[in-house]
Amino acid sequence: MTIRVLLVDDDREVREALGQTLELADLDPVLAGSYVAAKDHIAPDFAGVVVTDIRMPGRDGFHLLERAREVDPELPVILLTGEGDIPMAVRAMEQGAHAFLEKPCGPRELVAAVRQALGLRAEVLARRRARAASVAGDAAHRMLVGRSAQAEAMRERVRAIARASAEALVCGPPGSGTSKVAEVIHLLSASARAPFVKRAGAGLDEAALLAAIEEADGGTLYLDEITALPPGTQYALLDRLEDGGARPRVIGGSTRDPGAAAEAGRLNPELYWRLDLMRVTIPALRERPDDIPVLFRHYVAQACEQANLPVPEIGPELLARLMARDWPGNARALTSVAMRVAMGLDPGLDAPQDAAAAPGLAEQLARVERSLLIEALRRHAGHATRTAEALKLPRKTFYDKLARHDLRPEDYRHG
Repeated sequence: MTIRVLLVDDDREVREALGQTLELADLDPVLAGSYVAAKDHIAPDFAGVVVTDIRMPGRDGFHLLERAREVDPELPVILLTGEGDIPMAVRAMEQGAHAFLEKPCGPRELVAAVRQALGLRAEVLARRRARAASVAGDAAHRMLVGRSAQAEAMRERVRAIARASAEALVCGPPGSGTSKVAEVIHLLSASARAPFVKRAGAGLDEAALLAAIEEADGGTLYLDEITALPPGTQYALLDRLEDGGARPRVIGGSTRDPGAAAEAGRLNPELYWRLDLMRVTIPALRERPDDIPVLFRHYVAQACEQANLPVPEIGPELLARLMARDWPGNARALTSVAMRVAMGLDPGLDAPQDAAAAPGLAEQLARVERSLLIEALRRHAGHATRTAEALKLPRKTFYDKLARHDLRPEDYRHG
């Protein structure tokens, strides 16, 4: 139930009087006397609204409005204004404020405005819960693991491609799992109940291609390493794509640049442009190091389940070592390490990395520090004070490190 109201006013008597009015209306006020005291309450899942005075010492109501808009543009903010502040409040409305009330405001007026805003907030949160439940049950969420912005962008792209019926390309570095992404596109599509057929492009002759097309009837045909298809097979595939008859959807996969292959004459340009109508690119692990601990735990749990083994404890020291590596083998290499850990073997991380590919010392240290901060924030559910204490860091040093790594405690709070 959405009844919480973050009430911000530097005048203690006004703040307490308005808080009492809200309590008498069976609402749940959270009182704060400043921007600093209020800002940590504002989070994307805040089940309430904000009521704030405009004029406050230091950071005022405009700063709080800006903070709310950055964290959640759909979080209603009601401004309390003095008589001379009305033009200022109108400008704030243009910047995204939900409404403003002129001080002193009567109890009935305050409660009515707050209840109207709470109703809108409840609708927003209900829509988000419904969408989250839907997304949490889909193949992209189950099979494409990762919490980074890059991982979420990839999942959204996969969902968009799945909704279409056109051909597509799945590109990514070696070991990134192009065939898995293609399968997720199939599972999310309207043809999910039809066959998903995989074939390697290298050495696939015309007869084998036609047999695969027939086998995948009504479903999806995934051709791995599309740039390795023999020239005759490329022409046969293009012919089938252009004849307009009934056929499966075709998804090409490549760990090389298909555009460069088309320019070099290794890939039929017309076939390339036909397949490149929709493309998803899998980011390398080095581009999303925050996903390494998440993926590693997932792979370890998966390996233990398959082998009927207990899941071992994965400490921060091992995660730090994982984060310090560049992972040119991407998910496939990380899976191999996870399988060794699941079986109680040495993870095999002592072998030196390729000097040209390995990150420098400063980057390795930064990755490790970021990983340790994230792990601590997750363990303490985003509670900044407890996290800083656990890491034995002075509060200012802790916040400086969060800023350096672009981390926010509220992003790690449980819903």
